[in-house]
This record gives sequence, structure tokens and C-alpha cells, in this order.
Amino acid sequence: MANVEVYTKATCPYCHRAKALLTQKGVSFQEIPIDGDMAKREEMIKRSGRTTVPQIFIDAQHIGGCDDLFALDNREGLDPLLQA
Repeated sequence: MANVEVYTKATCPYCHRAKALLTQKGVSFQEIPIDGDMAKREEMIKRSGRTTVPQIFIDAQHIGGCDDLFALDNREGLDPLLQA
């Protein structure tokens, strides 16, 4: 099973959507909350080049945000990554 990491904020509706999709697929993931945690936020920006949440990584590969995750799933690219 792939190692999935999701940088999130508690109040972010896109974070909830992304986590719901992963949960629906039966994927366990590490949630990394960045609320008020500047070090984690900086780590996320350094890894992804982006400042928005969620930022999703599968086996250390940057997938992007919520829309990117759903787009990947819609073109049937998500399941193979998750099975890796």
C-alpha cells in the first residue's frame, strides 16, 4: 500500500473532500495539520511549491491539491498509485 501524506487545515472544505475520497477508497493516510504550525507549513511549501491546502503526496510524489486528486482519479490514475 502506498504511503499517502495530506497537509491540511481543520477549517478547509477541500481538505475534507480530499480526505473523504481517500477514505472512500480505503486508503490510510498520514494527516499533517498545519494550523498554527509554521514549521509544518514551511515544510509543505518547500515540498510542494504551493501555499494552499490540502497538499497531497503519494509515496513522496507531489499530487497537488483536492482538484488535482479528483482529476487524477477521474482519469483513472489514482488507483494505480495507491496500489503501488
